[in-house]
Amino acid sequence: MNLVSKVLQQAVDEFAQLPGVGHKTAFRFVLHLLKKKPEELKKFGNTFIQLQEQVRYCKECFNITHLDMCDICSNPSRDRTTICVVEDIRDVVSIENTEQFKGMYHVLGGIISPLDGVGPSDLNIQALLDRLQSGEVKELIFALSTTMEGDTTNFYLFRQVKPFDVNVSTLARGVSIGGGLEYTDELTLGRSLVNRVPYENTLAG
Repeated sequence: MNLVSKVLQQAVDEFAQLPGVGHKTAFRFVLHLLKKKPEELKKFGNTFIQLQEQVRYCKECFNITHLDMCDICSNPSRDRTTICVVEDIRDVVSIENTEQFKGMYHVLGGIISPLDGVGPSDLNIQALLDRLQSGEVKELIFALSTTMEGDTTNFYLFRQVKPFDVNVSTLARGVSIGGGLEYTDELTLGRSLVNRVPYENTLAG
């Protein structure tokens, strides 16, 4: 898309970098913003500057927060003996929306994917093992996507946590094979979490 204004073109190109946003949609976004009052546009821009400056990762679980520790990790009513291992922040939001889980989380920051150049050292795996050192954790729930990469990551984690006295479970297969948690409806996800099964049972055969 070639526009008459370089500034307009630059704004459209920036929006077009967002996932799922083509140049036509980006163009509509920019035209909409141009109709806003200067103070509204400034507020819009400052919001994203604050996002970059203030948002950080929780020092314990790597969830997104604006403090050193996220609201979940700092909540004394959460069950600290259970950790749900997820790929990213979207999965935390999806599980929290089910209102079926009251434990803690550990955000890996991705899954093992050799084709994408992502190995175990690129993920927050060592931090998870460090959390198990205290002996406080009694159960790990693997809640990764049901893809080949997700299953590979599950198996790698399972081998890494074997030396620890911790039960390992995974979501019941109510979650469709090949899908991510963010695309699973809350009822199905909630049931899959409640009806989780020992991870070893999924290795049979």
